[in-house]
Amino acid sequence: MTGRRRKAARVLETVRGYRASRTIPTDLFGGDDQDEALAQITDGLDKVFAMLDLSEYRGVAAPPVVRRLDMELVARRTVCVDENVVEFTFRRVDGEDVPAWHPGCHVDVELPSGRRRQYSLCGDPLESDAYTVAVRLIPDGGGGSREMHSLDVGDRIVITGPRNAFPFVAAGSALFVAGGIGITAILPMVRRARAVGMDWHLVHTGRSRQATPYLDEISTWEPERVTVRSDDVDGLPTAADLLRHAPDGGSVYTCGPPAMMDLVRQGISETGATRLHLERFSPPPVVAGEPFRVTLARSEETVEVPADRTALDVLREQRPSIPYSCRQGFCGTCRVRVLAGTPEHRDRRLSPAEREDHMLICVSRAEGDSLVLDL
Repeated sequence: MTGRRRKAARVLETVRGYRASRTIPTDLFGGDDQDEALAQITDGLDKVFAMLDLSEYRGVAAPPVVRRLDMELVARRTVCVDENVVEFTFRRVDGEDVPAWHPGCHVDVELPSGRRRQYSLCGDPLESDAYTVAVRLIPDGGGGSREMHSLDVGDRIVITGPRNAFPFVAAGSALFVAGGIGITAILPMVRRARAVGMDWHLVHTGRSRQATPYLDEISTWEPERVTVRSDDVDGLPTAADLLRHAPDGGSVYTCGPPAMMDLVRQGISETGATRLHLERFSPPPVVAGEPFRVTLARSEETVEVPADRTALDVLREQRPSIPYSCRQGFCGTCRVRVLAGTPEHRDRRLSPAEREDHMLICVSRAEGDSLVLDL
């Protein structure tokens, strides 16, 4: 008997066991026989469940679905007074709808130079034909924001995604804490909370009101549910300032500068909130790092990576053009082949097979004292 026939026989044997313990009601016309439609439906479901019961768990996650969309910039507008934050709206070149998304999602943007950056979607999820992001200009950054700000209507880019590492549950009560450009991830959440009638409050902070994006929209919301703070007028906020409206038994969603989110994390235990959700726009600090040495195989250069820095940070000093994006170990842009040594993987992206000979240099380190990379 072939393997396929043996498996089919095992499925039928399992189904017979299901049948012995089930009862099909009589037909709807008062006859004594069991209802034929229900019998066939139940029999079919039994076969499906039997195949699932007999299937083997392989322990390997399916590869992520990668959607690369050719997009065109159709609109841009400034969303704060100091003009350093610009909102961009993109539509597909082929005119088709974009993949659906939910509050908290972000997309990967591949710019004409080849740089890749992640930006939170801040438009309306019900707008099926466009993606909207907002970008603050960082003059001394890695160049991604400068290139985004140089885009004109009609320019084309590639967008991959969307992905959600910051999921929002539109139920119960919630406090939203946003700092500066972190409002882009929070905006769709608050809009959704308002639409479904949740109990919510927003705390939006910035260096000044002129540098705080989307105040024009936020000022139209229920004033008793919104707190806007500016450092130049109110001073730097404390954890109590940020969490004053944290709901008992509810959730806190926060996105913004690391210092602000650290305050929220440290102060959450002093509130009645039971869940904290956060998204970082900048890399987390290195925790429990050990120094190690990296050799670049193509040039035979060697660099020392201190305990409190990442390999990416150090290598960018030698190779400014090295590709990177999220700096948090989930996008995969900085993946590099490992030729010698054993990586200490700290990413959230690579599969077990990929980890055998690759690493993400933005977060992962060396288990020993050295690595040789294909760079």
